[in-house]
Amino acid sequence: MHKGNEKTMAKKLKQINKIKVGIWGLGRAGYGMHVPELLSFGSEFDIVAGCDVDAARLKTFQAKVPGAVGYVDGDAFLADPNVELVAVAVRSAQHVDYAIRALKAGKYVVAEKPFALTLAGAKKLAREADKHPGRLFVGHNRRFESAFNHIREIIASGILGEVYEIKLCRHNYQFRGDWQTLVGCGGGQLNNWGPHLVDHALRLLESPVESLWSDLKNVAALGDAEDHLKLVFRGRNGRVVDVEISGGIALPSPVYAVYGTRGSLISEDEQDIKLRYLDPSFKTLSRGTASSDTPPMTGGFGGSVAPKWIRKTIMVEPANGANTNDIYHSVFMSIRHKAAYPISIEEAVEVVRWTEQAKRQNPAFKLKADVYGVKTLA
Repeated sequence: MHKGNEKTMAKKLKQINKIKVGIWGLGRAGYGMHVPELLSFGSEFDIVAGCDVDAARLKTFQAKVPGAVGYVDGDAFLADPNVELVAVAVRSAQHVDYAIRALKAGKYVVAEKPFALTLAGAKKLAREADKHPGRLFVGHNRRFESAFNHIREIIASGILGEVYEIKLCRHNYQFRGDWQTLVGCGGGQLNNWGPHLVDHALRLLESPVESLWSDLKNVAALGDAEDHLKLVFRGRNGRVVDVEISGGIALPSPVYAVYGTRGSLISEDEQDIKLRYLDPSFKTLSRGTASSDTPPMTGGFGGSVAPKWIRKTIMVEPANGANTNDIYHSVFMSIRHKAAYPISIEEAVEVVRWTEQAKRQNPAFKLKADVYGVKTLA
């Protein structure tokens, strides 16, 4: 075959091989996040349809994605044979039921976080996913975050020694007043930013959870759900991961802080990482060398051996090249090339298990009943 014809055929095959996507829910997640993320992978995905109960949103969506079909009826949307993959981006209380409906319709599904509002809901979705192997993808896109991946690489390198405590923070201050601030709608930071950082915590713990302490507060949000939370996970290995998410803190703490026996790191904003660690050639003193004798009058309290520090600030550039938007490329590779998807359904269920446990410890913010079957406005 002529080389020009070969290139043309390869191009056609690549186009035919695109995954055709329908987005269910065209709000701040569906329209504001999923649409631009999918458009950035135009060689792998075509957005062919959108579904929302608000006709005005459909009009805006179709102006952004010319040629996409708009639906106000979910059943008609799922019946569209041109839709191969459904991105479920409706309200949190609908995630489980809508994902199940899409699976039963024979679609691949990307389930937006939270995976579920309750452990019962998460298990229900997991059971349905078992009937459709390889078709449900957990939407924990922050697993691909560059800073998270780079910091895991630094921890694994051993330069910080034995890591004993990690702090994860996302802070701001706002008088938020939408449905995401209402307990009855499944709102609150635990279901908003929470799934991302709980997932990070469970990965960074590198151990089964031994205990969880939690505290939830409403500080500035206008609804009744928590907008400030602290979760302290302790692993069986003794490591502690302290998670703090807040809409009520005016002076933010570093996004990441990692403390090890030979050094520490912080990242203020996910853009760079500041490190201070002992020179690998420096030998720390063994335990038991302290003395009960009366110390000298001069010389300070640090002992006679001064640490030999290495200090540096580096840009966030993980060796694996990970980026938050890579989630859709990973979905493509899994569907078209049978590559392993890095986030398991079991891991998603565990995230819901611990978010529910946090709410059990703070009953004022707990849903009064399992709401995974509640029908709410899209």
